[in-house]
Amino acid sequence: MDFRSSRFSFLTAVPPNNQRDWLRGLLALRGRIRLAVILGATLLALLSSHEARAEFTVCNQTLDVVNLAVGQKVDNADQTDGWWTIGANQCVNVIREELTNRYIYIYATDVFGHATLTGSTEMCIDRRRFSIRGIDECWQRGHIAARFLEVDTLEQVRWTFFLTGSNP
Repeated sequence: MDFRSSRFSFLTAVPPNNQRDWLRGLLALRGRIRLAVILGATLLALLSSHEARAEFTVCNQTLDVVNLAVGQKVDNADQTDGWWTIGANQCVNVIREELTNRYIYIYATDVFGHATLTGSTEMCIDRRRFSIRGIDECWQRGHIAARFLEVDTLEQVRWTFFLTGSNP
């Protein structure tokens, strides 16, 4: 077999007067490949170290802006937090740590304060941004009682809830 055929032209000898140019080109190509590998590895490291830590995400698949409140157990006590504003066809990360609770509770209103997502679990909310420990005696403690929807995350560490017009 003749390795000097056109299929294996890279194996043919380089004329002596072009050897220096050929060697420079080869070294430059090698340097570019090394640089590309380093840049690729750096980019991968940056992306993996700054990846979203969202563990419970709510995606609003309705045509309306909603305000969302979330309830969960924190240090063996019920706690509600709010508000997250979620635009139409947008998602918001509401719990950034891996989930440790099987059940997460959510409540949503439209921009006028009317409930758009409710459930059967009564928890406390406020009109402005809040973090409330405990779910009992909301009115007596100066809060508003609201019925949250229970979301079963099936003990997963990450969960996405899709808010649609047909949610209960």
